[in-house]
Amino acid sequence: MTTKQPHDIRAVVFDWGGVILRICRSWEEGCRRAGIEHRTRPGADAMDLERRRINNLYQTGRIDCDTFFRDIAATTQGVYTPEEIRRVHDAWLIHEYAGVRDLILELNQIASLQTGLLSNTSHRHWLRHLPGRDGGPPDFPTIGLLTHKHASHLLGLAKPDAEIHRAFEQESGFRPANILFFDDLPENIAGARAAGWHAHQVDHTGDTAAQMRAALRDLRLI
Repeated sequence: MTTKQPHDIRAVVFDWGGVILRICRSWEEGCRRAGIEHRTRPGADAMDLERRRINNLYQTGRIDCDTFFRDIAATTQGVYTPEEIRRVHDAWLIHEYAGVRDLILELNQIASLQTGLLSNTSHRHWLRHLPGRDGGPPDFPTIGLLTHKHASHLLGLAKPDAEIHRAFEQESGFRPANILFFDDLPENIAGARAAGWHAHQVDHTGDTAAQMRAALRDLRLI
């Protein structure tokens, strides 16, 4: 006799940065990786609010990359140039976490499950999982293995807002109770749970694949 699973999960959905892909976690780290001197930016409180506003516009596809670099540089009052902002932006994505690709390949072999992505990202970063213009391989190919790939700049919505979860459901055809979501940020986990999704927070400083594999075993999905 088969024991019924205590859930109706049919889709395993991942965040990108901090779950599949290691990213920079601070401006100082981004500068270091870009080979740019870390310089103090003025107006910490007021300008940080403005930078968050600009970043939200960028991640929801309402401004293009060059406008983002220019406007963020303007908030530094000449401390950084738009070109330096671009270099830090490009250095922000570091490498894929070991073991995640193998986990996704394993999940893709399970007939009762589908895989997906829901990420707050941008056009320039999104291009890095696609083949290059010269036909070369992607920088970060793993999310190409996922069936349902949705990003904030394409949907025009961002986590943790409820609307982006509803948009994912509409695009993928899954109900909230069908979805297990992995993310590294507590506010995004809270947003997913408020939307009725199953959600598990991943520690981006650890072995993300091992953490997700343990959660999937606990739910008897693998």
